Amino acid sequence: MNALKKALGLVWIILGPVSIIFLFIQAFEKIGLAEEGVHKTNTALQWGIILFIFIPICAGIVIFGYYALKGEYDKLPDDESL
Repeated sequence: MNALKKALGLVWIILGPVSIIFLFIQAFEKIGLAEEGVHKTNTALQWGIILFIFIPICAGIVIFGYYALKGEYDKLPDDESL
């Protein structure tokens, strides 16, 4: 089970930056396809908010994966009263 946790830690570390890159690609594509004027401004604002929210989430995924790869979750307590 610990080997699975470490392997999935590597998956999380890779998934974080890949998802950020994917979001930026989508943002540039959608903003570029928007009509000029207010519609383009609204689209840029929406994607700015989306990126502002999801970049810290993706960073957290990378940190979670780092700790899983490092083996920090191998030593979980058996006592459920915590």
